[in-house]
Amino acid sequence: MVKGLYTAYTGMVQEQRRLDVLANNLANSTTVGYKKEGATSRSFRDELALRIKDTERPGVRGIGNIKMGVKVGETYTDYSDGSLKVTDDQADMAIQGEGFFAIEFTDKNQNTSVKYTRNGEFDVDNEGYLVTVDGDHVLNQQAALAGATGEDGYIRVDPMQSFQVDASGAVTQNGQQLGTIGLVDVEDRNYLSKYGENLYDLEDGGQVVAGTGSIEQGSLEMANVNIAYEMVNMITIQRAYDAGQKMIQTEDSTLEMAISQVGQVS
Repeated sequence: MVKGLYTAYTGMVQEQRRLDVLANNLANSTTVGYKKEGATSRSFRDELALRIKDTERPGVRGIGNIKMGVKVGETYTDYSDGSLKVTDDQADMAIQGEGFFAIEFTDKNQNTSVKYTRNGEFDVDNEGYLVTVDGDHVLNQQAALAGATGEDGYIRVDPMQSFQVDASGAVTQNGQQLGTIGLVDVEDRNYLSKYGENLYDLEDGGQVVAGTGSIEQGSLEMANVNIAYEMVNMITIQRAYDAGQKMIQTEDSTLEMAISQVGQVS
């Protein structure tokens, strides 16, 4: 019976973890370029139950395998494309297909590094540099592939005039090419980790390669979160959690009966 309590408990912990991931997806359903997450479940290894101290049949013998419940597996990211929202803002960029923008990111401690994002909600600052809404510089293709920071990797245009960006990321203004927006990917995305602020970090051992997607100017890629699907999953999780709760209550009642009633039988 105690094993039943443990099995129900591990199931409830897993459903709670799934609900946390789902709630984060819903909270970011309007975040530009957000990629939803999912959680997997893993079962504990089956163990052989042993019967010991049996007066009728002395010795230890197996009576079959028992399952020890479920445990949290891993949290994974779904990198599938989100829908496009047309903004007609020349600084907005959306990626269709595989790839990420490379950003020169400066943290609160003034440490500078390269981060990756699908959020193409950019702007042109007063000096003409293409930057994120937080003021971090968007890197060109050469700097993005090299993982290099610095002014040589920036993209600069005349802020007083319009500019065009083609599908390959080439930036032109008045018929002159001024650079190429860095569109890169990671050979093995297991080396990508979420940094926060809708940015990704490249872990040690990860290799940056050229992205195969295309850039759509004047559009933004929305989150790939299907709200209706997530709400259905929320109901399923709630029902599974309630089932585990009822199982614990049933096991508790059975234990109480065993202690208070069966124990009194002479």
